[in-house]
Amino acid sequence: MSYRIAVRALCEFTARSGDLDLRFTPSPTAEEGMQGHRTVAARRNPGYQSEVSLEGRHGPLLVKGRADGYDPQQNLLEEIKTYRGDLSRMPDNHRQLHWAQARIYGWLLCQSLQLPAIRVSLVYFDIQSAEETALVQEHSAEQLQAFFEQQCTIFLEWAQQQLQHREARDRACRELAFPHGQFRPGQRHLAESVYKAASTGRCLLAQAPTGIGKTLGTLFPMLKAMAPQQLDKVLFLTAKTPGRQLALDAAGVLFAQSPRLPLRVLELVARDKACEHPDKACHGESCPLAKGFYQRLPAARQAASQVALLDRQALRQVALEHQVCPYYLSQEMARWSDLVVADYNYYFDFTALLFSLAQADQWRLAVLVDEAHNLVERGRGMFSASLDQQQLALARKSAPQALKRSLQRLNREWNALHKDQITPYQAHECLPQALLKALDLCVAAIGDYFNEHPQGLDAGLQGLYFELLQFARVAALFEEHPFLFDVSKRTLSARRSLSRLGLRNVVPAALLRPRLEAAHSVVLFSATLNPQHYYRDLLGLPESTVWLDVESPFAATQLDVQIVNRISTRYAHRQASLTPIVELMADQFAARPGNYLAFFSSFDYLQQVAERLALEHPAIPIWLQSRGMDEASRGDFLQRFQAEGQGIGFAVLGGAFGEGIDLPGSRLIGAFVATLGLPQLNAVNEQMKQRMAGLFGAGYDYTYLYPGLQKVVQAAGRVIRSQADRGVLVLIDDRFAEPRVRQLLPRWWAIGSGETAQDCR
Repeated sequence: MSYRIAVRALCEFTARSGDLDLRFTPSPTAEEGMQGHRTVAARRNPGYQSEVSLEGRHGPLLVKGRADGYDPQQNLLEEIKTYRGDLSRMPDNHRQLHWAQARIYGWLLCQSLQLPAIRVSLVYFDIQSAEETALVQEHSAEQLQAFFEQQCTIFLEWAQQQLQHREARDRACRELAFPHGQFRPGQRHLAESVYKAASTGRCLLAQAPTGIGKTLGTLFPMLKAMAPQQLDKVLFLTAKTPGRQLALDAAGVLFAQSPRLPLRVLELVARDKACEHPDKACHGESCPLAKGFYQRLPAARQAASQVALLDRQALRQVALEHQVCPYYLSQEMARWSDLVVADYNYYFDFTALLFSLAQADQWRLAVLVDEAHNLVERGRGMFSASLDQQQLALARKSAPQALKRSLQRLNREWNALHKDQITPYQAHECLPQALLKALDLCVAAIGDYFNEHPQGLDAGLQGLYFELLQFARVAALFEEHPFLFDVSKRTLSARRSLSRLGLRNVVPAALLRPRLEAAHSVVLFSATLNPQHYYRDLLGLPESTVWLDVESPFAATQLDVQIVNRISTRYAHRQASLTPIVELMADQFAARPGNYLAFFSSFDYLQQVAERLALEHPAIPIWLQSRGMDEASRGDFLQRFQAEGQGIGFAVLGGAFGEGIDLPGSRLIGAFVATLGLPQLNAVNEQMKQRMAGLFGAGYDYTYLYPGLQKVVQAAGRVIRSQADRGVLVLIDDRFAEPRVRQLLPRWWAIGSGETAQDCR
């Protein structure tokens, strides 16, 4: 069995040294880098060869890659690196890494063409001035072969471990037994479909009821498919922290069944949550965990590879034992783990780590997308951008003199954009080119300044720079994809206004599709993927995608669904609805005391009902979700739901408690949903509705109805978590009785027509 590795990955393993140094220096974007490579290649003679595919072996090691360019006339191999700023400030360990890559390619080319010697060049291309700096070395084939073999030998011990681990992992996954002995009803159907999707290399869109065990029902069959499908990794991607924990818990169940299971599981967490020294910068002169990072990394990597379940706590422990940064150790271990549990953005975002590594190292991936209904809004967010003029105003006050002119020009073009705007909100058909030009010049000026003054960067100016970069990146996509450009203006005085610019992605399909197609197999699953055409249209699923609607294992008698069609929760009727809702909740609580969740459309509405209930029925215990709850506060909220307890927890529909929480048995016996969950009626959503109508002919449904009902069904799914559960669901609004609304509710619910909660009892 051979071990395949990319040239870049080999050199990053063997040739990196010194400190971890992440001092902010603006670097070229991916598009600028590609353009720089094309510019250099276009300057070469007609016989110049670009993107030369090469490979070579050393024992079981197969090393592959593409050299940037080769000039046969000069017998010159070029490794091209784009940069901006002062080349002399490039850290020496970066230069060493670049030379290592160039020499490896040099040997692979000598071997391929049977060359006795070759000239190897590092070509640094300044994207600002378009000037090249070429550093050239001459090497014999023997010298390059010796260097190649030296690097391979350094890596080989690790590669042998990896091969042994891979063989043991594949053997164990083949023999893996389902940990609970028997599947839950519906869970086997889901698992079989996931395995088939992996076996055929297809995409699966699976709607499966809450409570059947979707996490284990998707993870187990995908692990079983690893060996026969020769998968390098499985990614389990989630929208929220509770989803990550469910995946880690499922992995824990597998380890409990097979304590010696040779499977490496890694949890990736955000940098701000993993950082041990948030008051320090990420370089050796500031942070002790960055100083000498690459000298201590091999031992830390070896130790981490021996820990099966590298969740946040376990990885932190290993990192601190070896005095390395936990966050960057986790990024290193992403290369060597079998199952990676992470947020959506690690694979789908513009600069996604896992997608970048997968492309560079040619991983064969299977991707599990948990609670996939969230990917629509999350996808839009990844490919959207906004700019606030207030942020620009603050940056202008503190900006150095060298940047005043470019910032003032940007502000001038910004003011020109909204000076004739009468209404507070205005959508535009196209992007203002004068503003974009000023923005590009501003980005270049700030980038140059940061390169020349890397110490003591102003946080406000740096924050603005990142926002400008994102806006420019999204603006480059505007002509090719459905976007909404709008200006939200706020008047400060008769002579002064400020505004916010929005570049809103309307349909993320075309931007998500390449990520979906890059994986061997993708399974997107959720309890709410109805109607399927909505998700197919907005997520960019391949034509060969299979749809699965898993039958519910729950009987209609388990959930008493009551539609209260005598109350309207529309905004205009909110005040009139307070007393009827309070009496309805009190009557239900009196009829069947226990723990309930009550969902409302906003914190204000929630607060009004809770205050009225506390005033009129003080004996009923209540607890409320508040704005901006941290993880500890959310935990305290959920702790109130004790077995055999009594009380009502008030929450916002679509918030932290509307999905991804598990309160089985008597911890939760019912839910009130006093809203259809429709997105707020505002100018932005009305523009989205118009765009949706033009694209799909169903503007209201795509913008309001489908997203709203999805939240309702998710919230309702908190009540019945097993076949032993019994509970009540009270849907409060006359619109729930409408046929087009009811057809979007789960089929297994038994709902009579025109009922009220009182009639049901």
